[in-house]
Amino acid sequence: MSESRCAIYFAPEDDSALARFGWPWLGRRPETVDDAPFLSAVSGDSDHTARVADPRLYGLHATLKPPFHLASGTTRDQLVDTLRALCKTRAPIEAPPLTLAEIGDFIALRPASNAKIDRLAADCVTAFDRFRAPSTPEDIAKRANGLTPRQHEHLKRWGYPYVLDEFRFHVTLSGRLADDERARTRAQLMPLLGDVLAEPLRIASLCLFEQANRTARFTLAMRIPFGT
Repeated sequence: MSESRCAIYFAPEDDSALARFGWPWLGRRPETVDDAPFLSAVSGDSDHTARVADPRLYGLHATLKPPFHLASGTTRDQLVDTLRALCKTRAPIEAPPLTLAEIGDFIALRPASNAKIDRLAADCVTAFDRFRAPSTPEDIAKRANGLTPRQHEHLKRWGYPYVLDEFRFHVTLSGRLADDERARTRAQLMPLLGDVLAEPLRIASLCLFEQANRTARFTLAMRIPFGT
């Protein structure tokens, strides 16, 4: 099995408020593994690099098909063809603005419940699953702790527990933080998010992200607009 992995993500367009805030909040653009300057509001914060280390690895995104190794007998070209075919049938999704939320120990941006977004995510999980190499027993064991029975079923069937009825669209802004650090980070974020929290969420494309190996950063390899 190749060390590289693929994932299907939502990633904001460059002209969106989410991108203008999010790229420098994480200190990197999605097309490259290289660092980029942090937002001036956090550039002097010595703890910020550690705070965003986990989401910085993946790039600013919302997961639609979680990362996977390509299955034996499938190719990247076939994956891209399937991605293009799926996008051709879709129209842009317009949703209310995101809100700042805590999911367990980390901080994220989330929309209100939206059936169209949930349907898109479910279609991505199922349409691309033939390209996913089966999870190893070790991979399943790593994720199995603390799951509900339903989440464990998804883990075994789809390689990830938080899909389909367990899916919650979110854009991660931090790694796991202690209570006091989450409170401090939320207070730091609020004055920076004015435009993001006022702008409707628009999903008008799907993005193929790729990772060379498990320790490498994911990068945006391809963005395919809906309806094309």
